[in-house]
Amino acid sequence: MADDIFTIQELAIYLKLNEKTAYRLASERKLLGFKVGEGWRFKPVNIEQ
Repeated sequence: MADDIFTIQELAIYLKLNEKTAYRLASERKLLGFKVGEGWRFKPVNIEQ
């Protein structure tokens, strides 16, 4: 799982959040992620920290 990358949808499920909440937290830099084109990607290792 250490090499997996979450999409915003997968992250929302993982954290039990609404997708809009996950987008907001990512854009506010409260969730550590990176943009790929128009979408966000997240490393589970960074989320667990």
